[in-house]
Amino acid sequence: MNAEHPLLLEIQKGESKTLEFKQQLPKGQQIAKTLIAFANSSGGKLIVGVSDDRQLVGIQEDIFDLQDKITSMIYELCSPQLAAQIYIENIAGVELLVVEVARGSLFPYYLKSVGREQGTYIRLGASNRVASPENIQQLELQRFNVSFDSLANYQYPLDKLDLTVLEIAFKATDKALTLEKMLNLKLVIEEQGQQYASHGLLILLGKYEHVMTQCARFKGTNMSVFLDRKEYTGDLFSQIEQTEIFIKNHLSLRAEIRGLKRYDYLEIPENAIREALINAYVHRDYSNFGRNIKVAIYDDLVNIVSPGGLPNGLTEADLLQGRSEIRNRVLARVFRELGYIEHWGSGLQRIKQICEAEHLTTPEFLETGDFFDVKLYRPVIESLGGSIEDLGGSIGGSIEDLGGSMVDTEILTDRQNKILVLIQQNPKISYRDMAVQLGINDSAVKKHLNHLRDTGWLERVGGTRGYWLVKKSFNVDHLSLNNKDNG
Repeated sequence: MNAEHPLLLEIQKGESKTLEFKQQLPKGQQIAKTLIAFANSSGGKLIVGVSDDRQLVGIQEDIFDLQDKITSMIYELCSPQLAAQIYIENIAGVELLVVEVARGSLFPYYLKSVGREQGTYIRLGASNRVASPENIQQLELQRFNVSFDSLANYQYPLDKLDLTVLEIAFKATDKALTLEKMLNLKLVIEEQGQQYASHGLLILLGKYEHVMTQCARFKGTNMSVFLDRKEYTGDLFSQIEQTEIFIKNHLSLRAEIRGLKRYDYLEIPENAIREALINAYVHRDYSNFGRNIKVAIYDDLVNIVSPGGLPNGLTEADLLQGRSEIRNRVLARVFRELGYIEHWGSGLQRIKQICEAEHLTTPEFLETGDFFDVKLYRPVIESLGGSIEDLGGSIGGSIEDLGGSMVDTEILTDRQNKILVLIQQNPKISYRDMAVQLGINDSAVKKHLNHLRDTGWLERVGGTRGYWLVKKSFNVDHLSLNNKDNG
């Protein structure tokens, strides 16, 4: 069998966003769903004559009859009309039938018999999925070459907004944020003499609840135990800054001696972290109001996950070749104007080059369902012998990588330590009493208690009428309950 045949190489990789194979021609609607999903996503090929275990079995019936059947199915079942190429591919004497559909332009495509609302399909990974109302809205915008963030939100007249954050950001680059500039960037939409904020402006200002970043540091290489977690809201610029600080605080430093001087560097280069964060904020899907960006730090990697798969039919292969499709044009133009973005389509390549130059494992960029997933790998510590530099940095770096008993103590805030003191003094103390003594509200107390329970410091015994049990010992000599911090 010709192992060099390009179609065979595709088949050997298995089904994907752009490839599906069947041993026999399936029922009409099943074929139509796949072809519709391809047309609404990145295009793709349906190959008939390949078994589930990727073996070439060929076509058992008249191949020309099959071509006619598929042509009729497409015409009768799909709307708008799909443009499909149907052809025979011969690999080492085995005949396969290939139905190839390009990404369409008359979105959304759907099953005629079901209708647009329930019959629109998109491709997620190697499966077809009924499109959500948000997916359909995105497809409609793509049809007219419009991005969600460039649309006006009529609930927000411009004169009701505080633009100070944005003005400061522009001033920092020696640029003025004039009304003309905002109209040109589509931060403001003018209709019938009234000026409204675009979704892009409101996203930048952090006016939407889902414009939020959740950060977590986990113990080990899975999500079973939290060591630290934070949620950041507000304008995008502060979220990027706070998230970057969170990541840096949980990474180690590595040392390098040059001549007589010692230089300390983060174990994952700052430029790579920043590029990955900018990519997440600029390219995530903001039209779905139920999801946000998540950043997870494990012993072996930093994982940045943003809502929304690759935009406008992009594939992972396209990304690595430098192709760029911008989902949020307003955000992208603003970030480029402010110097956060240098060249379109170069960010992921630059992350890869930066990490490889530091001899780190090559970062991974994956479309996992309706999310985009970036994995930045931390250096592997092969043994505990040698100097502190061999363990990933100077004493000033994160103690977490040493795996010692100090880890849990180090990650507690002063306020969490004070909660432990209060519970030791009175295991049945109420949320309200803790809140009063600490000078914070009940919900903040509950967040701290949840963290202490998740990280193994506390256990609740006996339900609502029970008590708290402190499970670890700690040094309380330096704590003062009268010192009200912001921990």
